[in-house]
Amino acid sequence: MQSSNGRPRGVGDGPERSAGNQEDDGTSSRDVAYEDPWYDTSASGWGELDGAGMPAPAVPPARAEPGAAAARARDVYLEVQRSEAFQEVRGRYRRFVVPGVTAFLAWYVAYVVAATSAPGLMARPVVGAVNVGMLAGLGQFVTTFLFTWAYARHARLRRDRAALELRWDTQELARGAQGGKP
Repeated sequence: MQSSNGRPRGVGDGPERSAGNQEDDGTSSRDVAYEDPWYDTSASGWGELDGAGMPAPAVPPARAEPGAAAARARDVYLEVQRSEAFQEVRGRYRRFVVPGVTAFLAWYVAYVVAATSAPGLMARPVVGAVNVGMLAGLGQFVTTFLFTWAYARHARLRRDRAALELRWDTQELARGAQGGKP
């Protein structure tokens, strides 16, 4: 019989070794590799050893770049951040997102406050078994989808082209600052 982790029952020193299954098959429990399909050691970075047998640091050190080229690239990004085009893209983003998030949070808080402080109002029937609370709850879903659609439309029409042009310009400037390396 197999356990849920793929090892035969009775192998190992864990709780799955029952008293009725104590026969020795000649292998030590330390010789059996535990293959956990949900644990990706190469992606996790936890508990791995470095070349000297010591635990590896959880966060690898930052990549070191040449001093002059890195400074020039950093200057390019600072120059782009201060540019009129970048400020315009950020301004368009803020002019849409801040009022949208404010309206959505106000609508959500109003729904929660009404549901807790005015249960009689929320229980008032509208049509058959459908009451005001149900309609307001469904309205939360509808407004979520409407705000998502409006955000995607605004980004497509007002920001994406300008941001893409800015990105291409930034990459060209950064390439030139690094001496033309691809």
